[in-house]
Amino acid sequence: MIASIIIDGYNLIGIQHKDLESQRQRLVERLAEYKKIKGHEITVVFDGWKSGSGNESHSVTGGIKVIYSKLGEKADAVIKRIVSSGKKQWIVITSDREIADHAWANGSVVVSSGEFSDILGKPLKVGEGEFDLIDEDEYEPTKKGSSRRLSKKEKAKMRALSKL
Repeated sequence: MIASIIIDGYNLIGIQHKDLESQRQRLVERLAEYKKIKGHEITVVFDGWKSGSGNESHSVTGGIKVIYSKLGEKADAVIKRIVSSGKKQWIVITSDREIADHAWANGSVVVSSGEFSDILGKPLKVGEGEFDLIDEDEYEPTKKGSSRRLSKKEKAKMRALSKL
């Protein structure tokens, strides 16, 4: 099932890099590889508020929609505006609590940047009927006993993670 994913770009890559341009480019390339396999609609939003232009900038690279916020506007505001447009349910990739709260309140599901980064870090495989054998030490038998019930948010997040 194809999902609509919106990513808080600098939240995912961090801003402690000397060459942010190459980090952005590397992220978009990795997302393009991911899109080829999974087919998801992916939008990544970066801050342009300190050095951006007077207008919001939109481009498409490798099938990934890239948005830079306009000068004086943070990516957070762009993400909130897109999520609250109500046209579709988004999977929002961020670890920013304010964006996460806004996304949940508008019917979207939030996956932390760390969790998504782990997903991107795994080798991606196309489901062609191939499978890997599970090593004996990796096998975990099903647990018995009472399990803690997941909240609605946790259930929604688990469904979103299964799509990613």
